[in-house]
Parts: sequence; C-alpha cells; structure tokens
Amino acid sequence: MQRWLQTERAARVCAVLGALAIAWSSILVKLSHASPSTAAIFRCAYAVPVLLVLALSEGRRYGARSWQDRRAAIASGVFMAIDLVLWHHSIDDVGAGLATVLANIQVVLVPLVAWMALSERPSNRVLFALPVTLLGVVLISGVLEHGAYGSEPGAGAAYGVGAGISYVGVLLLLRRAGADLRRPAGPLLEMTLTAAVVASMIGAIWGDARFIPHFPGAWWLITLAITSQVMGWMLITISLPRLPAALTSLLLMIQPIGSMILGALIFGESPSALQLLGVLVVLGAVVFATRRQVSGTDPVTAPGATV
Repeated sequence: MQRWLQTERAARVCAVLGALAIAWSSILVKLSHASPSTAAIFRCAYAVPVLLVLALSEGRRYGARSWQDRRAAIASGVFMAIDLVLWHHSIDDVGAGLATVLANIQVVLVPLVAWMALSERPSNRVLFALPVTLLGVVLISGVLEHGAYGSEPGAGAAYGVGAGISYVGVLLLLRRAGADLRRPAGPLLEMTLTAAVVASMIGAIWGDARFIPHFPGAWWLITLAITSQVMGWMLITISLPRLPAALTSLLLMIQPIGSMILGALIFGESPSALQLLGVLVVLGAVVFATRRQVSGTDPVTAPGATV
C-alpha cells in the first residue's frame, strides 16, 4: 500500500478526489445561507481540530518545524481570509459556478507575481494567457450585455478577481511554508487558524459576521470544513508535487467545471451565452498557461485549486 501511494497513478487519484471535494465548496457556502464573513470564519474554525490532530501526528513523526516555515504559513492565512471573504461575496453576486471560474484566474497571476517578487520569469504562454483571461472576466461580468446572470454580476466579477489576486499570496507563501512535502497538515493548520482569526476581524469591520453558529446552516459549513478545507486541500497538496504540470492543469479543471454543473443542477443557475463564452475563455487560458512540456511540476506555474 505504501509503495502504491508513491506512484503517479495514486497522485492522479488524489488530484481527482481533491478537485471533486473542492468543487462543492461554493455550493456548500451557498447552501449554508451564511454571510460571506461568517462562512469564511466557520469553514476555517471547524477545520482546525481535525488539522490539529493531523499536525500533531506529523510533529511526533518528523519533529518540530522551523519558525521561518511557520511564519510563512501564518502570513498565507492572512491572504486566505481576504480571499475567502471576497470569494463568498462573489458567490452571492454572480452565482456559485461563475464565482469559482473567476477565482481560477490566480493560475495566470501567480507566475506574474513570482516574476516581480522572486525574479522567476513566467513562460510566454502565461504572458499570452493574461489578456485572454481578462477578456473572459469582462464577458462573465456582464458589462457587455443586458440581463446577465447574477444579482450583481459586475460586483461579483470584481470580487472574484479580488479573490484570485489574494489567492496568489496564499499559494506563494504556502509554497514556502510547505517545503517539507512529508508534512502538509502543519502548514495547513497554521494557515487555516490564522484565516479564521483574520476573517473574524474582517467580518467585524465589514459588519456581516455572526459569531454564534446558526443551525441548520452550520451543518453545511461543517461539511465544507471536512470535505474542502481538510480533505480537498490535503489530497491536492499531496498530489501536485508528484505530477507533471500539464496533467495537473487538466485534472484540476474538474473543480470549476464541476461547480458550474452543480450550480446549474442544485440552484438552477443559468449564465447567459456571453457569460458561458467567458467561462470557456478563462478555462482555456488557464489550461494553455499551465501546460508544460516537462516531466516534473514547476511549483510556480502549476495550478492551485480554488478554495
């Protein structure tokens, strides 16, 4: 069993299962009927006990982690809180499916930020994909038509782009915090705990936070914490370093496509023709930007799933 877990086939299975788990994130947020900040607070808070058990097990096996790694994980949690609150607002304004597609623009933005911050020049594919991705965002926002899907499609698109930009910080800092591939739970615990605290602060300032669990909506957030915040993240964190970037980019497209399908089936979401065209443009640009003719995974250009 241990030998099978080290194979590429096992990594593919983990990536698919992780993408399927995270595809439900926006759906579960919407089913909870919680405010954006409340959903961000509790999806993280409910995940902390499970991640704590896993992190303690890693600590007993491999010893303590360095403060430098912990500091990077804590910083990633700040960006995670911002990302979650903005993404949840996007879900409210433009729907679960379109919001998930919008947040995936981080795949194109991560290499650009890494270029500026780390002097890691992105590929020509990424540079070409950026304006194409922005075109897709404009189409999804509904500014080119009347009657676009969503209560506030323009605001939803803006929130979605903001979430994607914030998620860049999450990925780059978590990359630094999780350099030891044997122990994914420790960095995820520190990131998630920090995100819960910072989301509470954002919610208090924004004025939409509710700090007492409200049932039955809380059950959906508990489900979200276990399936997405813990299982989905753990599976994807385990699989990404073990797969070629070209393959992971295709496998992780299960998430936004799955969210679009689930949004249509569960909530009757029906984006306009131009918005659907925007979805195809964004997803096509993401796949194009992350496709690499290499056997290993580049941690900067490899796609990360949306939370």
